Amino acid sequence: MNFEQKASMLFSDLNVPEVFITEHLGAANGEYVKIYLYCLFLCKYNSEISPLDLSKKLSIPLSTVEQGLKYWEKNNVIMKRQKTYILSDLKQQEVDKIYKPKMTTSLEDAMANTAKNVARTQAVSAINAMFFQGVMSPTWYTDIDMLFSKYKFDEDVVIALFQYCFDRQALHRNYLFAVADGWHKSNITNMNELDEYYANFENLMNIKKTVSKKLGLSRKLSQYEEAYVDKWVMDFNYPLNVIEIALKKTTSKTNPSFDYIDKIISDWHERKLSTEEEITTFMKEQKQKQKDFKQQTISSIPSIQKFHNTNDSTQVNDFSQFYMN
Repeated sequence: MNFEQKASMLFSDLNVPEVFITEHLGAANGEYVKIYLYCLFLCKYNSEISPLDLSKKLSIPLSTVEQGLKYWEKNNVIMKRQKTYILSDLKQQEVDKIYKPKMTTSLEDAMANTAKNVARTQAVSAINAMFFQGVMSPTWYTDIDMLFSKYKFDEDVVIALFQYCFDRQALHRNYLFAVADGWHKSNITNMNELDEYYANFENLMNIKKTVSKKLGLSRKLSQYEEAYVDKWVMDFNYPLNVIEIALKKTTSKTNPSFDYIDKIISDWHERKLSTEEEITTFMKEQKQKQKDFKQQTISSIPSIQKFHNTNDSTQVNDFSQFYMN
């Protein structure tokens, strides 16, 4: 390693860009932050150090040092040029993000957008005060503008989005836009649609908990099991009382799988049965048909053969067994 001291370290300060604190500190691993700060320190003195020596200096595993350097590369905080690492100018990056060439616009367009711009300005100010203590990073202004332009969210929905992420201690860009994508796919643009989405989501969560409880599962449903319930509720529009009919009818089957239950509920959907009454009536009819078929089969077998083949003659498939119970 080569060190070149340009000033007394005793009286020297290290300048950390505030953009690093507002944009990267919250999302980064603590050890990755240590790596960045030490690299910033080394850059000040034009020093050289190997990843192994950096690992020893910071008491961090070499693998973590390598992962940390890759993390900062991925986030454009550090650039690698062959064997040299260059710390990016974070301030310039922010300027490049928020700078937009001034475009000419008509007086009519400007007047038409005045009310909208006032409302959006108020929403941005509210977000700045509520979640950033009045020191929101300039990058967030660009991101908020994208929420309006790309997703067509109303001002109240944008504020609700920040509140949602803040409540989950995940107020960083990747998570916020992941949630925004989800809301956009659910056709949410205003608070009425968001309230309806929340109500449907809460109902879906309660149904999943009930299904798990009714099946005697001492755990949460797996991702694949939840997909079945999503299908029954969101695609088929079946309420809990209909799903419970299928759950009750599996009590005679040892360890019924979700695939088995799904076949039953999908059968109802294909038959366009939508209510509890329709399904109950259909099941009674199926049960009676199975009994009639069984009696007809038994009566047609000679008495001696009937004695030996009773078990064979009463075998039925899964659906038949389901409706016989």
